[in-house]
Amino acid sequence: MPTKREREYYRMGFKDGQRYVERASPYQLGEPEIMGTTTVQPSPLYRAIAKPKRKLSAWNKYVKNKRNHITYRDGKLNLKKMAVAFRRKKRR
Repeated sequence: MPTKREREYYRMGFKDGQRYVERASPYQLGEPEIMGTTTVQPSPLYRAIAKPKRKLSAWNKYVKNKRNHITYRDGKLNLKKMAVAFRRKKRR
């Protein structure tokens, strides 16, 4: 349970945020124009900072391919049989 002081700080911060929104124009907040259909593009700096996606492992690539799926009668994947088939498969 938050203390009285914590509730006070939260309330002050919330009111500051409300005041900022009331003073700011829609252009400062990044909202599209009301009459036009323009959208706000992310800055090029943000795209440069984004982490690249990691490379999939051989097992991830194998499981991703629907042709390699071995299932039980109820439709669940039989991962044990898939792992055996994966280890036997000759990969390039």
